[in-house]
Amino acid sequence: MVDLSDFAPAPIPENLRLGHQIEYLCKQLLEHSLLYEILVYNLPIRQEKQTLGEVDFILKDLKTEQIIHVELTYKFYIIDLDISEPLHQLIGPNKRDAFFMKMEKIKNKQFALLHSEAGSKALADKNIAISNLVHQTCFKTQLFKPFKVKTLQLEPLNENCIVGYWLRLSDFNTDSFTPYQFYIPSKKQWVLNPDTTNSWPSHADTLLKIEQHLVKQNSPLIWMKKSETEYEKFFVVWW
Repeated sequence: MVDLSDFAPAPIPENLRLGHQIEYLCKQLLEHSLLYEILVYNLPIRQEKQTLGEVDFILKDLKTEQIIHVELTYKFYIIDLDISEPLHQLIGPNKRDAFFMKMEKIKNKQFALLHSEAGSKALADKNIAISNLVHQTCFKTQLFKPFKVKTLQLEPLNENCIVGYWLRLSDFNTDSFTPYQFYIPSKKQWVLNPDTTNSWPSHADTLLKIEQHLVKQNSPLIWMKKSETEYEKFFVVWW
């Protein structure tokens, strides 16, 4: 367990996209840790003038001296129970990506990249031997279960990742939601807790904004304020 009592993160550059902001924070946590040394951070793999990909982290375990290639991923998935296989149930709110597809890409492309000629050369330039390397994925996610589903089995996945639910516009336009206030966070705000904003439009105002998102086939994340101490978050899907 890492002691974070004296951890003071540096401000995250606002011009970074969400994924790179998460990597920036992870880098600070690793630097604070006494368990690992960062050997490589965001290393581009190039062949001539073409960039083939990028390596998130290569770490050295200071206890075992094992060299570890780590790909860091932070995703938001809804759980679609119409799909039978649990590993395939996790899909993006716009149905443009999925957990299983992402894992296959990491294993077959990002891990394999370091075993290519260009990848091996990039490692050699850092005095790292590919034969001493093991691959790992740090896969962080926020999961959203179907609206009104109380419990579900996610094995072998971590049920603690469930932070909210998803629904359709017809569900949102009911008495379960009309009394409350709402906020539509930007993508970079998705990782935050709902109590970080002071702007809470009404259901009627939020409904109009949601409809604008859905017309563009974009499923917005919604924060709902039920009281000064009770908040919920959910996706309204367009499909």
